[in-house]
Amino acid sequence: MPNSPVDLAQVRLDNALALFEEFVRQTARHADAATLRGLERRFAERVQIQPSYWSQIKSRSRQIGERLARQFEHLCHKPRGWMDLAHGGGAAGTPEPAALVRSEPAADDNAPRDDDEKFIVGLVLTYYRRHPQRARTRLLDLLGEVLTPQPAAAPPPAAPRPSADDALELWRRTQTGVAPLKRKK
Repeated sequence: MPNSPVDLAQVRLDNALALFEEFVRQTARHADAATLRGLERRFAERVQIQPSYWSQIKSRSRQIGERLARQFEHLCHKPRGWMDLAHGGGAAGTPEPAALVRSEPAADDNAPRDDDEKFIVGLVLTYYRRHPQRARTRLLDLLGEVLTPQPAAAPPPAAPRPSADDALELWRRTQTGVAPLKRKK
């Protein structure tokens, strides 16, 4: 049975507050007085919203929409749709602490997980969009080398040792066009 808009708004608010509690617990684990100041602002920065917007969400003057719910999930490392599900377990339907919720793996495990992965994916996409055929060929070659096991390579054949006549000829060729050193006076 799908949640009504009022229920969904409450579920998202409860889950956002649970995420904030989780953030506070993680921060307070190694906290000093300076660390504990400004937790609301730092949580807002973590979920990439303005602190005033976070305050409005907590005071219920703003609701968490679809896009913001997905943003919270992504930035707090929760699976897609986590914000829309009630994670109750305590009294009066209060959500369990987010740290105790066992979440299923994200539906899209191929999505970038952090900034480094986003950067690499962005580079590959930029390259592919500019030169699709060349990018496809080179990427498949590269991935083929990395993903397929290489057979045990035979050692390269030893280079034949130059004969005395070859060495003398090489010496003569390196000396042509080289001026002799001047003597010191």
